[in-house]
Amino acid sequence: MSNTLVKENKMGTMPVGKLLLTMSLPMIASMLVQAFYNVVDTVFVSYIPYEGEGASPAVAALSIAFIVQNLQIAVGVGTGVGVNALISRNLGKKDFGTANAIAANGMFLAACNYIFFLLLGLFAVRPFVQLMNQSDPAVVEAGVSYLSIILIFSFGSCAQLMVEKLMQSTGKTMLSMYTQGLGAVINIVLDPFFILDGGTELFGGVVTMPFGLGMGVAGAAIATVIGQIASAIFGIIINHKLNRDVHLTFRGFKPDWKLIKEIYVIGIPSIIMGSIGSVMTGGLNLIFNGFGAMTTAAQNVLGIYFKLQSFVFMPVFGLNNGLIPIVAYNYGAQKRRRIVRAAVISCIFALCFMTAGLVLMQTIPGPMLSIFNVAENAPEMEIGIKALRIISLSFIFAGISITIGGVFSAFGKSLFSMFVSIARQLLVLLPVAFLLAKTANGLLAIWWAFPIAELMSITVSVIFMLVLWHKTIKHLPVDGAIIRSEDI
Repeated sequence: MSNTLVKENKMGTMPVGKLLLTMSLPMIASMLVQAFYNVVDTVFVSYIPYEGEGASPAVAALSIAFIVQNLQIAVGVGTGVGVNALISRNLGKKDFGTANAIAANGMFLAACNYIFFLLLGLFAVRPFVQLMNQSDPAVVEAGVSYLSIILIFSFGSCAQLMVEKLMQSTGKTMLSMYTQGLGAVINIVLDPFFILDGGTELFGGVVTMPFGLGMGVAGAAIATVIGQIASAIFGIIINHKLNRDVHLTFRGFKPDWKLIKEIYVIGIPSIIMGSIGSVMTGGLNLIFNGFGAMTTAAQNVLGIYFKLQSFVFMPVFGLNNGLIPIVAYNYGAQKRRRIVRAAVISCIFALCFMTAGLVLMQTIPGPMLSIFNVAENAPEMEIGIKALRIISLSFIFAGISITIGGVFSAFGKSLFSMFVSIARQLLVLLPVAFLLAKTANGLLAIWWAFPIAELMSITVSVIFMLVLWHKTIKHLPVDGAIIRSEDI
């Protein structure tokens, strides 16, 4: 045994605040790009001409389509999480053959995922959209047009998500970020020209479109799938050229059902976590159906809210992705002080982001809604101002809950996070929203379900955190006093 200590990884030595920023900023930047690209779609779609008041019914159509898009992403990311973890584990064991086999099976599963969503796109889109909005034919037609294209051509998205996980499994996170960024930039550039006619005035006439194809929501979908396909092609090329740790080949390939089972043992919890949001959003849209002529206005507001809140939540999720490996590493190194410090600093940063979002939604909800072409006299403006102010009251609670959930993941307690998420969105938010919808002022009262659910979430999260503290964290040495033989 050597008397010389091996140089420790930066996660055990770098000042925690600096380390957290170093780990988080690339992921925050990537997530903000994704948030911006999601908003751009809705902004340009809101300027599609139509006869009527309020936001374009195309906004409600995208809100409905997001339910299935989010499900498709959840399945793709969850499958990728299983592939990522197994590849990393086998690379650590220097078992490159198995790692390559896992990569090939991962791409096979991506193809299977595509076939599933292709079938949904061919046969299930219209019944689904009609179920979500039973009062506005314009929303139904726009939703069918958009979602059919997104699902039928989702092979780009399925391949992109898997290739990104292959790169992440070998530590090539910057390559993964470039892949995401390429698709987002292509989509942002193509959106206005595919969606709008030339001469369309934007933002109160501040900008005029020089030319455009005027394809409406179909144009938005086409721009999206072009971006996804370009990202997938770019990702496959750079993975082949620059990712030397994993060689993707299908020569003599046969599905390995044992490996596939292992992939989904790891990935299914992630799929469930990602899919919960789709169930919640679908449930809210069904509740809105009870308001007749106001259904589309309520769905517009919900869709706009989710686009706006992504700018608040995405940085916190990026911060959380940086927190998890820091806490996990220092748990392995038995350094309680660094674990606590990382969690506290992360909470402070999260609260800063959430407070900024709260202030904006409390002070300028009207201008924020007007970005999406909502007129001052539109029903969406009255509903939206009150909705943004009510929902944003939950932001402070949400920031702390997300950070605590990251600590759970780092300690291998993902079931804690899953239970909190299911309880918040399905066991509290939806039932409370349903009950509030039955009150005299139901359409405005319904938004209180968000802060009520978030209050429950932080309460349960803190209880689970106390359990984790008393059972595990407080028994760790303060500064890694236990020196293990493998560290020497």
